[in-house]
Amino acid sequence: MIQPSKTAIITGASKGIGAAIAQRLAQDGHAIVVNYSSDKAGANQTVEAIKKGGGQAIAVHSDVAAPSGMTQLFDAAEQEFGPVCTLVNNAGIMRLGPLGTSSDADFDAQIAINIGGVFRGMREAANRLEDGGAIVSMSSSVVGLYQPSYGIYAATKAAVEAMTHVLAKELGPRGITVNAVAPGPVETEFFLAGKPGGVVEAIKKMNPFGRLGTPEDIAAAVAILAGPDGRWINGQTLRANGGVI
Repeated sequence: MIQPSKTAIITGASKGIGAAIAQRLAQDGHAIVVNYSSDKAGANQTVEAIKKGGGQAIAVHSDVAAPSGMTQLFDAAEQEFGPVCTLVNNAGIMRLGPLGTSSDADFDAQIAINIGGVFRGMREAANRLEDGGAIVSMSSSVVGLYQPSYGIYAATKAAVEAMTHVLAKELGPRGITVNAVAPGPVETEFFLAGKPGGVVEAIKKMNPFGRLGTPEDIAAAVAILAGPDGRWINGQTLRANGGVI
């Protein structure tokens, strides 16, 4: 085991925002545990990109919706790199539709990953994270916009923000910061799937900058909260959305 000065676990880091966060925190000196549930090839690509940049990383398969998922991630991180100082709860899914026609399966899946995965990550981190560490969870700027078809997804992200504020108070005595980042529309496969070009252009116009965010924009916000410049930011939700709301 090569023990680095600091280790970070990023859930759902095989592509998109998660991969960008993994690469940015690696640049900032973290050894990275790249979690994936299905996209092994993408996770390996993220690991290789980190290693090419001189960093340390491993890919670990784990389902964060499962009761043992986060325990497996922390076990793998500690075995490879030593104690964990940073957890980024990034894994999530989004299934859109009017509340009146949404299925139980759509509801259950989003609850299991978006809330359950974050809860289990927070619980494991509360017991195993190094003192002085950081927990960053991904919310969404749809909390506050309350757009039609986003009802279940927005509800799960509101729960993430509530748990963030509570856990920040519980872990404060150990010097562990707990925050959330709430991206606006970001140009990823996750966001663009199923959206016609005209819809995407209309969404761009909602932003004062007239563009979508990039995964690197969100990774930069996470890096602040996970780094030394974010030690006085605690129990907050940072709306990284370019001014949408």
